[in-house]
Amino acid sequence: MRLTVLGCSGSGPGPASPASGYLVEAGDARLVMDLGNGTFGALQRHLDPWSLDGVLLSHLHADHCADFSSLAVHRRYHPRPPFDAAGRRLPVHAPVEAPDRFAAAYAVSVAERAVTDLTDVFTFHALSDGGRAEVAGVTVRAAGVDHPCEAYGLRIEHEGRSLVYSGDTGPCAGLVELARGADVLLCEASWPHVTEYWDSPPPGVHLSGRQAGEHAAAAGVARLLLTHVPAWFDGGQLLAEAEAAFDGPVELVAADATYVI
Repeated sequence: MRLTVLGCSGSGPGPASPASGYLVEAGDARLVMDLGNGTFGALQRHLDPWSLDGVLLSHLHADHCADFSSLAVHRRYHPRPPFDAAGRRLPVHAPVEAPDRFAAAYAVSVAERAVTDLTDVFTFHALSDGGRAEVAGVTVRAAGVDHPCEAYGLRIEHEGRSLVYSGDTGPCAGLVELARGADVLLCEASWPHVTEYWDSPPPGVHLSGRQAGEHAAAAGVARLLLTHVPAWFDGGQLLAEAEAAFDGPVELVAADATYVI
């Protein structure tokens, strides 16, 4: 299994990276987890978008899904598609509101929103807490996590290897259980544990670097990769926090970097 970071900037694109998006290659399967601002362009540096076998979206905040509209344009209007896109609709596993939300984003006007339909090129499948799906021969499991909207952590399993992605979450027992024994936990670390604004992070939004390390330790993962650091925080500080809480290898991911799992 191989993970390529399309973007890892938290809360929006930064000067060195698009927002959240990840390409996962497992066997013959090619999947993207999240498509935040700027990630569709990055995807094209690593893979022909027509080669995608599925899209997984942890939640529907713009920094995790804004470039889905670009993917829709590509599949509808590319002048030289390699196959009939309507006859080979791309599976999308996402929160239940995804069809309506993406139709609204794609519609040419508010008046057209109600009649805009993307199911000519996509098939939508609603994620659920504890849900499981097979996508192009890869097993995908989901667990609800603690964020201000419907949000999921995702676990991808293939031939005995496992990658868990936290999505966006505050401290959450569901993430620990989802990540239990995983080879890699790709975990958000969005702010320092202590700042001038708080002595401990606000609950139900994001993880600090320390909390990311604590979740990795509690789950017994083999390796921790930190992501989703906003441009206004120091990734090195969050890395140091995670290293102090987790005894295994920890790394701060970078845009366009690839990790073998």
